[in-house]
Amino acid sequence: MFNMDFSQRVVIRSAELDWVKSPAGGVLRKPLEREEAERGRATSIVKYEPGASFQTHEHPLGEEIFVLDGVFSDEHGDYPAGTYIRNPPGSSHAPYSEQGCTLFVKLHQFSGTDKQVVRIDTNTTPWLPGQGRLQVMPLYSHETEHCALVKWPAGEVFKPHRHFGGEEILVLSGEFIDEHGRYPAGTWLRSPHMSTHTPLVEQETIIYVKTGHLPLSPT
Repeated sequence: MFNMDFSQRVVIRSAELDWVKSPAGGVLRKPLEREEAERGRATSIVKYEPGASFQTHEHPLGEEIFVLDGVFSDEHGDYPAGTYIRNPPGSSHAPYSEQGCTLFVKLHQFSGTDKQVVRIDTNTTPWLPGQGRLQVMPLYSHETEHCALVKWPAGEVFKPHRHFGGEEILVLSGEFIDEHGRYPAGTWLRSPHMSTHTPLVEQETIIYVKTGHLPLSPT
């Protein structure tokens, strides 16, 4: 088990990690959290080298993907950088990448009632006004879980707030900041239920954020 104590705040600067081989040739990973070696809950940065592929496999409790660069593919289509994907529980596919790609991947973390297939090209989806000067791109909501991209304009300071059901962030561009530290692009943060902070940025910054999905008590 790795980073599976949800009562603890976790910060990983993924750019500083080494790539680890996966069971599939040409597919490398940077683990962020993992329940078991090749099963159960996992969150990772995954790299497909050009021409790499993974054999057909099923997702018992779903798979969530954000394509960070390159083009990710499976038998259902091609997904360029900026694509948000949800494959629901019980789905299966045979993924590959002809030119290579890097992904943010979350496995085995869906509610059993979450059955929706999602494909969103965030490059063509409009931003919506958020609190203050923030812009928000909602990606998906189910029960208490909410996923979105958030664009922070340079110099924005957000009000102090508390995370019911926790918060998870991947910094996609720029640098995210709060009273605990500074988080450049590629940083993954997981904050527990009822944690608080006062975030800000100095430069334009875009983050992937998920809230309301972590246990309300330590596991």
